[in-house]
Amino acid sequence: MYTYNPISALLVFFVAGGLLYFLFRPAKGWYWVLKNQFISNEKTIIEDVLKQLYHFENSNNKVDMKTLVHMLSFSNKRIVDAINKMTVNDLIYFESDILKLTEKGREYALRIVRVHRLWERYLADKTGFHKIEWHDRAESMEHRLNHDEVEELSMHLGHPKFDPHGDPIPTKTGKMAQVKGVELPLLQVGAVGRITHIEDEPEVIYKQILAENIHMGSLIKVVENNSTRIVFLSEGEEFKLAPIVAANLTVAPLEKEVAVEDNVARLSSLNEHETAKIIGISRESRGESRRRLLDLGFVKGANVSIDLVNPLGEPNAYLIKGTSIALRNDQAAKILIKKD
Repeated sequence: MYTYNPISALLVFFVAGGLLYFLFRPAKGWYWVLKNQFISNEKTIIEDVLKQLYHFENSNNKVDMKTLVHMLSFSNKRIVDAINKMTVNDLIYFESDILKLTEKGREYALRIVRVHRLWERYLADKTGFHKIEWHDRAESMEHRLNHDEVEELSMHLGHPKFDPHGDPIPTKTGKMAQVKGVELPLLQVGAVGRITHIEDEPEVIYKQILAENIHMGSLIKVVENNSTRIVFLSEGEEFKLAPIVAANLTVAPLEKEVAVEDNVARLSSLNEHETAKIIGISRESRGESRRRLLDLGFVKGANVSIDLVNPLGEPNAYLIKGTSIALRNDQAAKILIKKD
């Protein structure tokens, strides 16, 4: 026969109460954490779908459900569930088997694109992260910032019109500046222009461009253009690209003919016992990195030479205004010189 034990009952009460507290306490309870995580993941899927559709439509391409599912790193069921919810909420619609953005969906997509590009601008100007990391880091942040935080970020950056790749950043009303230029393969031999945009997708092509050390804002001159390769001169170096890679570069032809001087080079090309005069810092160097180089004395008109060569390759030490400054090759490549 069961005998009531008040101590045991009290113990059960406290254990059950504690369990319910940890499950359902406001904000931090397990139930709310899991629920918010589900909502957050659903929001991420919806916003990723909207952004992908925006990029497809902006490049005059079409996408069906099968292609979309293949591109996104979520389970098929979760994508289908998100698509159904987006359709009900008038963000997207189907035209035959092609997915399209509604006006409401396009406005939402532009807000996500705005956050992504602002965050890439921040990473380029205010941090030391390598450019290969900008895209993925911006992808993780684009789903987290609320409206007020986005506007604060834009104001902090000075309301920039372009991200570090040259993509236009939508304003809060959805307006965008125009990217000037044409794809590099469309330029004639002898044409001179400035790189205004470097497309960072697909990643395999973008990595090849990074490996070639091609810089935004650089002045170029096309010396060969055929079906197998595009060859151009820039900052004292010759670059050879397959047309499919060159198509990721947008170049604005210069209205007036500008000579690409043969003796203009990158500091990284300076050899021992050579001297040079600094003519500027590449537009590839931005924000804190640019200010640091200027503070170290790498200003226009300053004389520079190699003070010490690192037997392991880098960094090398450069003599500037009586001071020896060590720079990695990628840093030296952003300083433009004229050799004596």
